[in-house]
Amino acid sequence: MSISFRGITFRYWRSASPVLDEFSWDVPMGRTVLLGPNGAGKTTLLSIGADLLRPKRGQVLLGNLNPRRRTQRGQYRRAVGWMPQQIRAVPGLTAREQVAYAGWLKGLSRSGAWESAAQALDRVGLRNLMDRKASELSGGQLRRVGLAQVLVHSPSVMLLDEPSVGLDPAQRARFREILYELPPDIPVVVSTHQVDDLSELFNTVVVLESGKLRFTGTVEDFMSLAPSNLDGRNAEIAYSKVINGEY
Repeated sequence: MSISFRGITFRYWRSASPVLDEFSWDVPMGRTVLLGPNGAGKTTLLSIGADLLRPKRGQVLLGNLNPRRRTQRGQYRRAVGWMPQQIRAVPGLTAREQVAYAGWLKGLSRSGAWESAAQALDRVGLRNLMDRKASELSGGQLRRVGLAQVLVHSPSVMLLDEPSVGLDPAQRARFREILYELPPDIPVVVSTHQVDDLSELFNTVVVLESGKLRFTGTVEDFMSLAPSNLDGRNAEIAYSKVINGEY
């Protein structure tokens, strides 16, 4: 089961130009990296997918679930794991309580959320800090709490907006390991504007620019756009070619 965007038009205020205009995309199975410059529409797109923003026209479907239908909205939201760019500590809660609360909001029982929170925090390398107040954690640790909040309820699809921002190299490596360990039949979209986040763990590369899909293909297809032997700059060159319409 995956998310489909069908004819989406969205603007932030009535007189503004649309961020997305008649936008359609079927999110593929597996791990997709969503590349694009700041302002390309990545956050808007994923926020619509998480049902945090409502398009003016078009619809979003998860299988047969439509969040615009009141009777299906709760089931849709429970099926989607969402990690925003900004992860904030809930005042007074420990890391485990914050993750458990996120699981409870997604439909887990209190006991189930409590147990699953410990497992999720262990997966992101925070087992030793789960009883610490979330407000006392560093920015990088809070981002891992945010990822645990996605993992806690075993969603059917995961939408991660700039998840590796603020992580040190070791934490970024662990983040990639977590993605690699996810079942291959779960659609996972990871947005970033950093081309060096591209790695072999992704199945699909998508480039979004000015609200338009400029490229969709495999990592191999994307990398083939650049000449070889560029001292590791192949991804950067390929990305520039796509953005500049040179392929």
